[in-house]
Amino acid sequence: MSKRLRNSLSETLPPQRLVHVCNSYDIVGDIAIIRSTEASKECCLGIADVVMKAHKNIKTVLAQTSAVHGDFRLRRLMFVAGENGTITTHREWGCLFSVDVKKCYFSPRLSYERMRIAKQVGNGEVVLNMFAGVGCFSILIAKYSNAEKVYSIDVNPSAVRYMQENIRLNRVYGRVSCLLGDAKEIVERNLRRTVDRVLIPLPEKAFEYLPYALSALKKAGGWIHYYDFEYGKKKEDAVEKVRLKVSERLLSLGAVFDIQFGRIVRAKGPNWYQIVLDIEVFEARRANNKCGFNERVL
Repeated sequence: MSKRLRNSLSETLPPQRLVHVCNSYDIVGDIAIIRSTEASKECCLGIADVVMKAHKNIKTVLAQTSAVHGDFRLRRLMFVAGENGTITTHREWGCLFSVDVKKCYFSPRLSYERMRIAKQVGNGEVVLNMFAGVGCFSILIAKYSNAEKVYSIDVNPSAVRYMQENIRLNRVYGRVSCLLGDAKEIVERNLRRTVDRVLIPLPEKAFEYLPYALSALKKAGGWIHYYDFEYGKKKEDAVEKVRLKVSERLLSLGAVFDIQFGRIVRAKGPNWYQIVLDIEVFEARRANNKCGFNERVL
């Protein structure tokens, strides 16, 4: 679609403007979110027209005019075309997710990753999602595994309200427990040594919250799914850089662990990548063995 987008715009835009058009855009439900900069903002109507013709289900086109920022991971959005609204329902893997893209973080680009994690959850597991947003990871786990309970935390009140609605929409009452607050505080107060598996899907804060993920695991250990952003030039291994950083931190915390898997989830920008590590924790005591990295997928 990105090539067709530029090809279609080439008939109406001069080359000096066309080079500033971003190739990628997101589709969330019936809303398309395109990228806009000072250099490309005059092209937004033309881009919206091409996108709406290519995707007949799109009712609204918004332009993202800032990077994702703040504790709630929000982005500034400008109305471009169609119906002026920011609330939609997104379908993914047979689940429904109601979301206000202006008030809540949501990325359709993590669809594969969400299902990859859901398929790993074992029978009767207790799972903790430290940064749940509107509940995508948590609800998919509840729908596609036999997890006993998923504790689903977010600090954004709007995200939690939509998470509650999504629990209702997907009929996972009682299996997904929706909690408003800082995951650090909730873990320390109520969830120490409680869960079998922890997700830390907020790359900007995952390293800071790693000790709390470790303390939430049962004494026998469990799994941590750790997400981070890392810079990597052509000859650098971004996955390896994250592995080394996380290994050093876990060793300092006394964890006995094995980093079983790592991969690039997606490109975030030129030479910037989102990385995931699947970490098996055997026990939380100071030790220097049981630390390795078995597989890396780029």
